[in-house]
Amino acid sequence: MSQRSATYDAKLLRRPFRRWWRETGWRHLVGVGVVVFSVFPLIYVFSASLNPGGTLITANNLFSNFSFDSYVELFNRPQQPYAAWFLNTLFIGLTAAAGSVLLGALAAYAFSRMRFTGRRFGLITLVLVQMFPQLLAMVAIFLLMLGIGEVFPAIGLNSQIGLIMVYLGGALGVNTYLMYGFFNTVPTSIDEAARIDGAGHARIFFTIILPLVSPILAVVALLSLVGTLSEFVIASVLLRDPERQTLAVGLYQFISQETSQNWSIFAAGAVLAAIIPVALFLVLQRYIVSGLVAGSVK
Repeated sequence: MSQRSATYDAKLLRRPFRRWWRETGWRHLVGVGVVVFSVFPLIYVFSASLNPGGTLITANNLFSNFSFDSYVELFNRPQQPYAAWFLNTLFIGLTAAAGSVLLGALAAYAFSRMRFTGRRFGLITLVLVQMFPQLLAMVAIFLLMLGIGEVFPAIGLNSQIGLIMVYLGGALGVNTYLMYGFFNTVPTSIDEAARIDGAGHARIFFTIILPLVSPILAVVALLSLVGTLSEFVIASVLLRDPERQTLAVGLYQFISQETSQNWSIFAAGAVLAAIIPVALFLVLQRYIVSGLVAGSVK
């Protein structure tokens, strides 16, 4: 058996170039092209952050200038507190991601394990509502938060808690449907065995189901965090004080005024802001493929 496998491997090594190119080689070329297409913008932004010129014209020559002055100046602007923006984004993003995971998991568990009137209609409604982005309801959200702020200022306009609640309000649809397919892959016999032992829905959910569906929880948390970090419109409308704004809103100040555009500092801030999603992606990457694919079998 080993001799046959060795002979087969030797034949593969002696494949003609045309056959190798038709079967395998073109895939390597496509892979290299995708890598170059994906990495070049990152290299360009990093090069622009090291260019003290402040304009994109002087940054066209990659790494022609090398200086960390933009990173130093980024934290030395009292009117543009980058450190506060970073911490605000971290707090809002992690809180919104955790809330999205919890609410989505609770809803998915209810739709997957319980049978009640309007179950199918409710699940379809959650998905259909997500067809309309929150941007279409921006005026209604602003007026709603304005009214809430008059009664409860802590969750009204210019409140990070209020912004988190707005994010959570639009996080149920797709997350619930994504988790619903994954929850259906967990055998119901596990729930029945736990009920025989006297466990209720809460104990089954927190101690049995959640550990089994951890891949989809990681995927939803990562997607929610990335979406929160890159969200600009709602955060720019609801957050007024510079000390409470997020990175997406704060970084825009470096390039919003035509007479004081500084692309080097903007690029430096963007590079540092990318640390959060990249670090989480590296930590959670082993869950991403299984979390996205496993729920599609139902």
